[in-house]
Amino acid sequence: MAGLNAALKVGSGEASGADGFTVSRADGYIGVMIDDLVTRGVAEPYRMFTSRAEYRLRLRADNADQRLTPAGMALGCVGSKRAAAFTAKQRALDDGRAMLMQLNLTPTEALRAGLTVNQDGRRRTAFELLSFPGIDFARLCGVWPELGRVAPAVGAQLAVDARYASYVDKQALDVASMKKDEGVVIPAAMSFEGIPGLSTELRLKLSKARPGTLAQAGRIDGMTPAALMLVLAAVKRGVVGGAKVAG
Repeated sequence: MAGLNAALKVGSGEASGADGFTVSRADGYIGVMIDDLVTRGVAEPYRMFTSRAEYRLRLRADNADQRLTPAGMALGCVGSKRAAAFTAKQRALDDGRAMLMQLNLTPTEALRAGLTVNQDGRRRTAFELLSFPGIDFARLCGVWPELGRVAPAVGAQLAVDARYASYVDKQALDVASMKKDEGVVIPAAMSFEGIPGLSTELRLKLSKARPGTLAQAGRIDGMTPAALMLVLAAVKRGVVGGAKVAG
């Protein structure tokens, strides 16, 4: 991360450097680690436990390339060979998922095919069927031979995606809310001492952590929703250094 941002700053041709590159807590464990160190600090050696990541269902080893390779391509630090391989894999995943979403069975039809699902009358797609215990990609190929055209590695990835889909979809709402708060930038020169209503404890913690976004401020220990709204109001008013600034 330091090397990427150093290169961005030098390459920008500006004394102040570029805006910089960050990894969200929802996109990588390195983002979780850096955010923890910035907003919470450490009193002992930091250990990167998966339990520290509230979006850990997204942060799996099997989808690391899907989460981070596009960012690397945008930065220009992914070679053409790797970029081509990633693009081909992503296209195969998209095509395979589209095929799974088009194929479907009623519970009765599934039972006749030897697939055990709830007999609730609801038609389910092949993608949904993959989330059921005992139903893997190979079994679905027996029902729909055309799925045999999907590469084994792609089928295995789609099966994992299907297993986590309902949980990841729910988590996506939390991620969207977090990214909205990450879009609210807290000026580096803001004086938290000048925000009325904040407790002395939070003023000290905010001044020490110097959060760059509202999302980071919200993760500071002891931060309450009410206090966060005070910080947001100050940002919207353009209060910096205890005084309102133009613009």
